[in-house]
Amino acid sequence: MRVDFRRVFPEAMRAMAGLEEAVHESSLEPELLELVKMRASQLNGCAYCLDMHSKDARARGESEQRLYVLNAWREAPFYSERERAALAWCEALTLLPETAAPDDVYEQVAAEFGEEQVVALTLAIVAINGWNRFAVGLRSPVGHYVSP
Repeated sequence: MRVDFRRVFPEAMRAMAGLEEAVHESSLEPELLELVKMRASQLNGCAYCLDMHSKDARARGESEQRLYVLNAWREAPFYSERERAALAWCEALTLLPETAAPDDVYEQVAAEFGEEQVVALTLAIVAINGWNRFAVGLRSPVGHYVSP
């Protein structure tokens, strides 16, 4: 690890944890959030977060099959329309410089989620992208996470 960011700047970690807490207190399904966290982490190449969220998703009952093919979710028949909308929004925001968050993707997510859920989902994507940048940029060690 380059810097132990949790130890060096605990106030920032409390702020990040507060954002996570707000998202988890929303009405979004925890299983959906794990898929979104996995997808953003795939796009960002974050091994630490992929390790963590694959374990958390499995602990919540997610199937191995859905986790294995998440990278190609558009081609796989076993994601709901709601999940597809969330994954598309995740990709649009994670790859923002390339996508500019297109209106058609927003319309898809707005059709599946109420306004509060759109905001909560957007915050979840903001948070996982932030965590990815901590973990990749500061080289969090991979493989030791144990799901609660």
